[in-house]
Amino acid sequence: MFDFIKNIFGGNKPGIAVLVDGPNILRKAFNVDLKEIKQEISKYGDIRVAKIYVDQYAGDKLLEAITNQGFESKTTTGDVDVTMAIEAMEYVLDPRIDTIALVTRDTDYLPVLVKARYRGKKTMIVATDVAFSAALKNTADILIILKEKGNVEHRSNGSGDNKEKL
Repeated sequence: MFDFIKNIFGGNKPGIAVLVDGPNILRKAFNVDLKEIKQEISKYGDIRVAKIYVDQYAGDKLLEAITNQGFESKTTTGDVDVTMAIEAMEYVLDPRIDTIALVTRDTDYLPVLVKARYRGKKTMIVATDVAFSAALKNTADILIILKEKGNVEHRSNGSGDNKEKL
């Protein structure tokens, strides 16, 4: 009976934590649609966490837009990388989360991806095709590349065995 209820409410779908590097991705030049990002990621499971990390210079309109798109905003003083990386590692250790989805182009998150894979989590990178790190492309299990004119490309890396030797 409980399995039936889980199936109805998506309990058997992989749990995904979506963490967005705001200053790196939310730029007018990239024209990123947060709704589209959630839609593309949700093809791989149930989004259980959706956070966007912004610095102290984020305006009220941006914060309101983030909330309206169903994301929680997390404001940090200075660079968002450290806060986002630490919280990503917390989700790596969370048994309700099966996939860590980072929305970024920044190689600073490479150690998070490596550790997540070592711990048996699936890893996903969502980024624009502009200045997208080759290291991130080659490390993540799943890539979602946001291209011009609303085109989206999905790629898969690896054999499914996430554990790597450290």
